[in-house]
Amino acid sequence: MATSISTISISSLFFACLVSLFLHFLEKGCALHDENTLQSHHHTLRVSSLLPASICNSSTNGHSKRASSLKVVHKHGPCSHLNLDKASAPTVTQILSDDEFRVNSIHSQLMSNSSQNSPQKQDPQANLPVNSGASIGTGNFIVTVGLGTPKKDLTLLFDTGSDLTWTQCQPCLGSCYQQQQPIFDPSESTTYKNISCDSAECTQLSSNAGGVFKRCSTSTCIYGIQYADQSYSIGYFSKDTLTLTPTDVLPNFRFGCGQSNDGLFGGAAGLLGLARNQLSVVSQTSSKYGKYFSYCLPSTSSSTGHLTFGKGGKSNSRSLKFTPFSKNSNNPSFYFIDMTGIKVGGQKLSIAKSVFDTAGAVIDSGTVISRLPPAAYGALRTAFRKLMKDYPMTQPVSILDTCYDFSNYNTVSIPKISFYFNRNVEVPIDLSGILFGQSVSQVCLAFAGNSNASSLGIFGNTQQLTLEVVYDVARGKLGFGTRGCS
Repeated sequence: MATSISTISISSLFFACLVSLFLHFLEKGCALHDENTLQSHHHTLRVSSLLPASICNSSTNGHSKRASSLKVVHKHGPCSHLNLDKASAPTVTQILSDDEFRVNSIHSQLMSNSSQNSPQKQDPQANLPVNSGASIGTGNFIVTVGLGTPKKDLTLLFDTGSDLTWTQCQPCLGSCYQQQQPIFDPSESTTYKNISCDSAECTQLSSNAGGVFKRCSTSTCIYGIQYADQSYSIGYFSKDTLTLTPTDVLPNFRFGCGQSNDGLFGGAAGLLGLARNQLSVVSQTSSKYGKYFSYCLPSTSSSTGHLTFGKGGKSNSRSLKFTPFSKNSNNPSFYFIDMTGIKVGGQKLSIAKSVFDTAGAVIDSGTVISRLPPAAYGALRTAFRKLMKDYPMTQPVSILDTCYDFSNYNTVSIPKISFYFNRNVEVPIDLSGILFGQSVSQVCLAFAGNSNASSLGIFGNTQQLTLEVVYDVARGKLGFGTRGCS
């Protein structure tokens, strides 16, 4: 009997050991699963990577591998050939202040219903009424094109919120701001022509919704545009040959040849308009490229991206998905889209559809920080702060109110963020599009809330970094793909 009890005791002990061992492995397995889940919904960031690099690192998915493609670089980065003084680079506070000006001007422009209802201003030198368009803002990204015959290389800001392409021209009858390259001289181009005032092309200026106004000087068509930040360009509406690449040469391209110009354009020679109205590059090249273009904005100022026209270049991005443009008859120039949701750390936030529907939204290459309806931003901020509770917060920077001090860390874990658009298109935001700042001691969540629920949402360029963004204007849809550039 004693032997039987002893056997049972040993068996019970053995079973208890097995249970204990099983629970130990189960616990370890659950911990491993939780860790893997955490990693799958978080970015691991080396804090040192937040510091700006001094050497240009061209993208492996660069423009050279694509037909009809231009290299995109950051205006103030080491890849820019503008050779701007580092001391002249704007601070984060200045960038955000300029960005707020642009956002306010976009909101104001859309509320005015049309450019014809905007207040007209007089330029004292040209005696030309000009209308306010969207503010230029910081104009982060630049491309280089050729103009004239023989071509002269010009570095231009590119902007999906502007229709008219213009550059400074000799002679500067009023004033010209300082640019890095020689100012374009139309007398040296054998293909340059002024557009006459009685032509249908001149009429496009007054029918354009982008804030451009026309006037006549004898028989010559004169354009004027004044942006909401008081930058302006006034001059001859003209035609000349535009060279994008050695094989992409476009004759009779209509542009503004600015005789009087002023503004903070950072040494660039002017602006390349990529909006959807009839004056833009997109519309003027529709017979060649079918109103189809794409770009990828580089993740840092030390890397490169691309601006590609047409479908000739094979996309290097992954999982290209399309959402339809939404219509807005008040302003046909902007690219309107439907935001539908936000995901943070693997969890889709509980935000009513009406929150996004009330405001509406556009995608804009010139706005730096995405703007969201107050309720949507509040939900995003709450979720982000909860997942970042282990890191010390610090003082806000301008419009950015969720900032952290990473100075005592080598690496940090940042929750992933995705945006949803119409047709359930999920767009993962790159790590470079989640945080914004110049110092490891003050790094902020790179989103901001609008002041009221009816103000337009804007999907800005920081959130677009590294994405392949495809504008199929002819078919009315916008595509997003991951890893379009570095």
